[in-house]
Amino acid sequence: MTKVKIVTDSNSGITQAEAEKLGISVLPMPFLINGEEYFEDVNLSQAQFYEHLKGDASVSTSQPAVGSVTELWDKLMANYDEIVHIPMSSGLSESCHTAEGLAREYQGKVQVVNNQRISITQKQSVYDALKLAQEGKSAKEIKDILTETKMDSSIYISLDTLKYLKKGGRLTPAAALVGTLLRIKPVLQIQGEKLDAFKKVHTLKQAKEVMTAALKSDLETRFAQFVKAGEMRIAVAHTSNYEEAEKFKKELQEMFPAIPVIFCDPLSLSVSCHIGPGGLACACMRAL
Repeated sequence: MTKVKIVTDSNSGITQAEAEKLGISVLPMPFLINGEEYFEDVNLSQAQFYEHLKGDASVSTSQPAVGSVTELWDKLMANYDEIVHIPMSSGLSESCHTAEGLAREYQGKVQVVNNQRISITQKQSVYDALKLAQEGKSAKEIKDILTETKMDSSIYISLDTLKYLKKGGRLTPAAALVGTLLRIKPVLQIQGEKLDAFKKVHTLKQAKEVMTAALKSDLETRFAQFVKAGEMRIAVAHTSNYEEAEKFKKELQEMFPAIPVIFCDPLSLSVSCHIGPGGLACACMRAL
């Protein structure tokens, strides 16, 4: 049987310790903080990241260096026949397109999955890839399956503040000012490639009501056939908001008793740059 190795990046929320247990490799995403380079879950913890963010540090994301990607692949190819590389959504980072270009030099032995996933839905893709590899699927077959099912997920994210959307250039200063004065807390969505506006609310309670209603609608319409087949999963993510996330997870378990709530993870730091602390997210996705 072909030996296939699964590779992802730290945007999946999978830590280096978890990666070791799963038998996968995780590329740490680089960040520039006040001009100095850090790597997620290597020399930059979640707590340190939010300390920098709260201290109004200049924080920007970057993509892994070409050399670090190919060096990892070359090292793995000494013990594996093929690699499935699952980066964050191409709509949110150029790292996916870069990896696709690099993979052309590997004669089909490295398959890059551009399935528009991020954070907890990207993590599910890794779990799916592992399962498919264990079933004996080739890297190309795994890539094709993950690409075909890329839209079988939704993420909804509520923000505590508009500050970081403004800082990241995703919101004009005037819109941020008006939003702050009106105490608006937007709910965003990720459906495929982009982080988009979904609805405007004023309280966390309203945000949770909007997000759970959106999940319910998705599960009853777009994903009804997968719910019937027992293939849907729910997950929760947060930005330095663990207690609220655990509470939300329990509420979702009670609301959707037939669907497992499988993750309660910190949101990817690449997204957290624009969200800021206090964010809360929920997702539903198909498990293959």
